[in-house]
Order: sequence, then C-alpha cells, then structure tokens
Amino acid sequence: MTQDLSKNANRFIIFSVFFTARAYYPVLAILFLDLGLTLDQFVALNLIWAATIFLFEVPSGALADTIGRRRLLIAASVLMIIEMLCLLVAPRDGGILLLALCTLNRICSGLSEACASGADEALAYDSLPEQNRASAWDKLLANAMRWRSAGFVIAMVIGGVLYDPKIINYLLPENIKLTADIVHRLPVALVLAQALVCLLFALRMVEPVPHKDHAAVKSTVGNTIRLTLETARWVFTNRTLLVVLLIGVAIDSITRNFATINSSYFRLVDLPEWTYGFIGAGTGLIAWFVPAIAKQLNERYSMLANLGFTAACCLIGLALLVPMWPIYGVLPAVFLMVIMGFLSFTLSRVLHQEADSAKRATVLSVKGLVFNLGYGLFSLAFSGLLAATKDDPAGTALHNALLWQIPYFVVVTLILFTWAAIYLKRKT
Repeated sequence: MTQDLSKNANRFIIFSVFFTARAYYPVLAILFLDLGLTLDQFVALNLIWAATIFLFEVPSGALADTIGRRRLLIAASVLMIIEMLCLLVAPRDGGILLLALCTLNRICSGLSEACASGADEALAYDSLPEQNRASAWDKLLANAMRWRSAGFVIAMVIGGVLYDPKIINYLLPENIKLTADIVHRLPVALVLAQALVCLLFALRMVEPVPHKDHAAVKSTVGNTIRLTLETARWVFTNRTLLVVLLIGVAIDSITRNFATINSSYFRLVDLPEWTYGFIGAGTGLIAWFVPAIAKQLNERYSMLANLGFTAACCLIGLALLVPMWPIYGVLPAVFLMVIMGFLSFTLSRVLHQEADSAKRATVLSVKGLVFNLGYGLFSLAFSGLLAATKDDPAGTALHNALLWQIPYFVVVTLILFTWAAIYLKRKT
C-alpha cells in the first residue's frame, strides 16, 4: 500500500513553528531572574541544558534512524509539556525547590531538543519525492524558515505583552487584578499550549517506508550504538562537514549565548519590558528575508565564503554590543539574531547535501552534539566571567563579559579559517 507522505511537509512546518517560536523567548532570562535566580545561576542552568543535549543528541538521532523519526517527535512534544509545567509550578524565591524545578526544566528542555533535533528535518526530507529532492528541500527549508519567522513575530509580541503586569491589568476589568507573579507565568502557559499543538501534529506525521539502506540498521540497542559511532567517525573524516561544523560552532556558541541573556541586556540599555516582544517581532520580520538572501549567496559563492561573511557580520555585532548604548543598543542585538538565521540555512544546506538517507538524522544529531558542546563550554566561561566581576554598578559584570568576547572570537575564527583554507585544498 502506497503511503501518502504529501502532508508531512506542511506538518513539519507547523511542528517546527510551534516548537521553536516560543512566547517566553523575549523574556527568557528575566523570567528566571524574576523567579529568584541570579544571572550567573541562569547561565549555569543553560550549561546543564547544553550538557543534556550533548549526552543525548547523537543517541536520539540514531534512535530516530532505527525506531523511527515520528516516535522521537512525539517524545520531544511530551518533554516540552513537562518542562513548561515545571516553570508553572516553580515557587518564586523558593530556594532549593525553585532551583530543583528550574534544573528539571532545563533537563527536560535539553532532552526535548535532542529528540526533535534532526528527526523533524530527516522525516520531512525523506518524505519529499526522490526526483529533484535536493532542490525541493531548499524550497521547503526556505518556506519553513519564513513561517518560523512569522511565528516568532506573533510569539514575541504576545509573549512580551503577556509578561508586563501593567499592560495585562490595564486590559482586564477593574475588579480583576493579577499579581506580577501570575502575570509572569502567562507566556509559559502559552508555550504549554504550543507544546500540545506539537504533540497533535507529531501524532499525525506519517513515517516514510525505510530506504533499502535502512535494512541493516533495525531498532536494536547494539545497532543504534554502532550507527552512532560509525556516523560520528564518518562526519569527522568528511572534510566539508568537519570544516562547516567547527567554524559553525565557533559562531553559533557566542551568538546563541547572547540570545539566551538578551532580555537582561535589554534592561541595562533602558528598554521597558513590554518592548521585548516587539523587538523579537521586528527581528522575525527581518529574518523573513534571510532565507532568500542565504539561498542566493549559497548558490553563488562557496561554503567557506558564506561562513566568512557570517563570521565578519558576527564580529561587527559583538563589537557594537559593548558600548551598551541606551535604547540604540537594541540594533546590534537584533543584527546578531538575524545572522543566526543565515548561519542556520548555510549549515542545513551543507549537511543535507553530504548525508545519505540511512543516517541523515544521526548526522544532524552529531551536528547538534558538537554545537551544544560548544555552547555549553562557552556558557561555562561566560558564567565564570560574570561571577568573577563585581556587579557594582549594575551591568558592570555583563559589560566586562561582552568586552572579553571580542578578542576570543577574533583569535578563534582566524585560526579556524586559516586551517580550513589549507585543509580543503589538500588532496584527499
């Protein structure tokens, strides 16, 4: 019986929009801070998040290639539900209990990311007709990125507004007033609803019939481990993949770390909380045009040239963050977020071109493992810088950490691009 895989592409887009465009993103850092954590504790929790993904990213990708991508997407949705429930019940200034629930939230979030990472794209890619599949994937990926950008616009605006007690209580009848603690949970409650939508569409996915190359990797623990090790070894011996992963992780780790703390930065540049969502929405609107630009540049120029362009833009953004200009400091922050979209398109395009169907999800999970290891290590160093600097006056510690990012990034990227130029020219 022929499977109807035609609806998987749209289901993939809907799943990825609701899974990634989360309404609490514009207030992520201050959400944890207002619960009673310090900034260095929050950054340390993100290290736990990254470590969780590091441990489970590749095994989950191998499981997706053996027991099925659909099952991993269902698991990711269930874990997303649990992580939101942890934040909804976490007591404000709750000491050990607060820290425990926030830690459980980060662990479940990491597990959820690990399950979804690679499985969603692999299922969607293998659902496309084999003829001209690479071209069809470029179009689907660009379409998905545009819809994710639209989702971010909506989620960021709603999330930022929902977090502001003054606006919420102004909109409510005079006899109904909510405390700040309750209002601060509203974006989390909305993301819980998003998680339920993800679960619905994951259940409606149709698993493609395994390719003949999958016959040798049936779902046993032994074969899953073997597939993991073999794929990891193949990735690190493939010249193109090794270059794109190492340069990509250098750029991603520093930009993603800032993305997690940007609401704390916005407070220091005198932006009111209700604007955070609109900033995220504006970023999403700008990001709508990124896939088309990235597609043209990737088709016209080499992989290394596109990575060089991304790194140069990232350095400019990092340098402009340091002055922390009141109000105008938002511009380099938005610029960095947009650059993340360009990097994501370039990486995905290269990885799908190099990987074959039988191990596609595992290859994507290896990428996720490397990126989250890099992010975790950078978060650890950044947290150390924050803790080592006395935050008096407020913002001194963050300013110091942002300043030290620049020489680090310059040295690392210069070394990597010099190595990559020589490495790719060498005979195989």
